[in-house]
Amino acid sequence: MFLHLGKDIVVRTRDIVGIFDLETSTISNTTRNYLAVAQKAGNVINVSEEMPKSFILCCEKDGKTTVYTSQISTATLLKRSSFPGVVSKITSP
Repeated sequence: MFLHLGKDIVVRTRDIVGIFDLETSTISNTTRNYLAVAQKAGNVINVSEEMPKSFILCCEKDGKTTVYTSQISTATLLKRSSFPGVVSKITSP
């Protein structure tokens, strides 16, 4: 399966490590530091020209990691990803 992140960017769902909300996850210094290091290493791909709402961490078979920033919300990405068990756990009270 594939997940459309915006524009012309599509990733394999099996390569996705996590889908994170930028507003809540960057409260942590660890996350901010990780994103800064990934940016310096050239491993961040900005999918949108708009303000990003989420970032998607992907790891390929060869171990290469890529961070995609997207204007699409985490809830929408999870619905698109066909992970219904995950979505129901997140959205149900």
